[in-house]
This record gives sequence, C-alpha cells and structure tokens, in this order.
Amino acid sequence: MAVEGGMKCVKFLLYVLLLAFCACAVGLIAVGVGAQLVLSQTIIQGATPGSLLPVVIIAVGVFLFLVAFVGCCGACKENYCLMITFAVFLSLIMLVEVAAAIAGYVFRDKVMSEFNNNFRQQMENYPKNNHTASILDRMQADFKCCGAANYTDWEKIPSMSKNRVPDSCCVNVTVGCGINFNEKAIHKEGCVEKVGGWLRKNVLVVAAAALGIAFVEVLGIVFACCLVKSIRSGYEVM
Repeated sequence: MAVEGGMKCVKFLLYVLLLAFCACAVGLIAVGVGAQLVLSQTIIQGATPGSLLPVVIIAVGVFLFLVAFVGCCGACKENYCLMITFAVFLSLIMLVEVAAAIAGYVFRDKVMSEFNNNFRQQMENYPKNNHTASILDRMQADFKCCGAANYTDWEKIPSMSKNRVPDSCCVNVTVGCGINFNEKAIHKEGCVEKVGGWLRKNVLVVAAAALGIAFVEVLGIVFACCLVKSIRSGYEVM
C-alpha cells in the first residue's frame, strides 16, 4: 500500500537526504584516502592509533554509501524490512563516527608524537635514501620549515656535513643553497610544530563538517522511522 498525505513529503525529503548521504560518503572516502596517503609518508608503519584512523574513515564512507543504497531501495519499494535495516545501520554509523571523533581527540597528542619520532628517523636516512629525501624535501618546502624542532636538528645528523641543511630549507630553493647557509636565507621553524599548527587550524573545519553530517544522519533516521510507521500502519489496515 502506497504512503499517502504528509508521508509523501517525508518520502521525498528522505530521497534528498539519501543523495546527501551519498555525497557525504564520497567525501569521507576522499578524506580517508587523502589522510592515508599523507600519514603513509609521515607516520611509522603499523597498527597505531594514528595510522588506523584513516582506515576507519574510509570504512565508514563505504558503509554509509551502501546504507544509502539500501535506504533508497527501501523508500522506493516502501519495504518495511529494508527501511528498518536502513535506520538501524544509520544509527550504527553515527555511533562509529562519534567513537572515531573521540578517538581522534584522545589520540591527537599520540599522533603528533608518532610524527615527531618518525620525522627524526627519516632525517637520519636523508643522505642515504632518495625516497626519504624526496618526502622530507617536499614537506619542508610545502610547510616552509626545516628540521623537526628547528633547523639545528640537521647538525645532529652524522652523515650530513657541517654548516649544511637540505636545499629545501632555503627560502628561495636553488641547488646548493643549503651549503654554508646564511640563517636569514633559510626557514628556521621546525616541521613538527608547523604541521601541528596546520592540523589545529583545520580541525574546526573537520569538526563543523562532522556536525553537519551527524545532523543529516539524525534527520535521515527520523524520516526513516516516520516512513516505517506509515508503512506498518498500511500493513495493519490491509
């Protein structure tokens, strides 16, 4: 039995929310993949809190997309079981997102500690490994920083000659500009603090996006429950 009256409006709004869920799912997958690419270059490999968080974000994005598909099928066919499944799974996704947000906040210092330790380890390998050198050079150039805490960290690398920093530390990068450098010609701030500052600056944007997604999910659950109630009432009448 087809829904009638105000439920038709609810059904239409649910379709709109399902499109929003698909967009959110794609966004979460993109954010997770991007975070994984960045962390894979800066965080020690292994199952650490920092390295697992992007995997959770990607998994939630994929699951949200599948749940949105189930909700679309349930709303289109006005199927009671599919709509119940949609509402339950959407509630589970909200719980996972809340847990991930809490974990991200709790382990934020742990992530920065991992990054600091890994950056210093990669500094040791800078003269020996071209891939490591490329990663550090790109990071120092992008964030306009030098070393972990500051540029003097490069003096502690035994395989680096004295009075030398990577050319990527220079304000104007040219070949050999890091040899017998002038302090005014290089970036003196460390990369750990610069990256940490960038993360703190963008965390509000991430938090606002998370709140927006949560609000849309709550609306989706409410509309799904309303549609389930209407479908159930139709079954009882029949």
